[in-house]
Amino acid sequence: MSFSSLQLIEPIAKALQAEGYTKPTPIQEKAIPVLLERKDLLGCAQTGTGKTAAFAIPILQLLHQDELYKKGPAGIKALILTPTRELAIQIGDSFSAYGKFLRIKHTVIFGGVSQKAQTDALRGGVDILIATPGRLLDLINQRFVKLDQLKMFVLDEADRMLDMGFIHDVKKVIAKIPAKRQTLFFSATMPKEIAELANTILTNPVRVEVAPVSSTANTITQSLYLVDKKDKRKLLQHVLTELSIKRALVFTRTKHGADKVVKELNQAGVSAEAIHGNKSQNARQRALTNFKASAIRVLVATDIAARGIDVDDLTHVINYEIPNIPETYVHRIGRTGRAGASGISISFCDAEEQEFITDIQKLIGKPIPMAASNPYAMVRDGFTSRAPKPQRQSPKKTSRNGEQRSNRPKTGEAKKKKWFGAKKTNSNFKKST
Repeated sequence: MSFSSLQLIEPIAKALQAEGYTKPTPIQEKAIPVLLERKDLLGCAQTGTGKTAAFAIPILQLLHQDELYKKGPAGIKALILTPTRELAIQIGDSFSAYGKFLRIKHTVIFGGVSQKAQTDALRGGVDILIATPGRLLDLINQRFVKLDQLKMFVLDEADRMLDMGFIHDVKKVIAKIPAKRQTLFFSATMPKEIAELANTILTNPVRVEVAPVSSTANTITQSLYLVDKKDKRKLLQHVLTELSIKRALVFTRTKHGADKVVKELNQAGVSAEAIHGNKSQNARQRALTNFKASAIRVLVATDIAARGIDVDDLTHVINYEIPNIPETYVHRIGRTGRAGASGISISFCDAEEQEFITDIQKLIGKPIPMAASNPYAMVRDGFTSRAPKPQRQSPKKTSRNGEQRSNRPKTGEAKKKKWFGAKKTNSNFKKST
């Protein structure tokens, strides 16, 4: 099937052609006709399946058609609610690309930056609003945002909203929008609380399920390196050189870990920047822009910060640290091999991460092949027999911005002793400040 068979209006078809899109992805093929009929939709799709275009294209077409017939007063007609700043910006870029030949205005609002530019855009009038929950509620309370004319509501990455602790904010937003509307609900997974939320906000939805989260794209070549933790730094530099990798997205579990990898790469002469929740919005956007423009060779990211990264022709994803949640592995490597393109995933596994790899292989239903050449290989027998059992972390134990917390002791924490059962000594103890 081609886009020409989806009965798209000429301005959108022309924009897609300008972007080089000729054939819709499976979720676009299934979702676009349903949404053009103004039906509610429940979409279960992992990252990299093209779901942004699956909802952006029909929203643009329906709003264009409504404007031609002057249906209703001015105001925000479509709201896309998404968990992260990066993802909001990426969605905004997609609306710009697909709607470049339409007279439909959109804007993006998110926290972490001054609100002035955002409120100025809102005063000028917008048809489509892309927002993160916190900033949206803030601007609603300040009366900069009114949603009484809303016709379409998109809840994107619903499961990530839950993981990041935004589910209550989402419910507050839903309470402020018209009951009569078209609702689009997207989630990579369907935990109980998300399924219950979907049932309360959707009306006779059409369910579209494509590439469940337990699967990895066939276009991604995966490989596994068994390596001692102390040798990961040297192995990363070796892989970047040996495989002649021009650009790589490298994942760590914590913000501290991301900063440490960047420091080591820069010291080795490899240009790299980090993107995570402790970085300012300007710093995060600058790092992403530099990476897209190939001004830096390596972008090191934590999972939450990387959720909105969509880089054309990204060939390599490297798991410097193995995620303790199996589904996260699928999301990570889904940054490459997107929309039918080929990609390469490389994972570094130390002894403490053995159980994580076992869980991942159970989820995806196949083993991850061992790398053919590994100069820092760990002896496999030693790996399987001496690997300590890792302390598994609950996926819900995250900070407000969704990043996993570092296990490094805070200042003074390493010196703390329980008051009971401790042997008194005469040594002086200086309290940490």
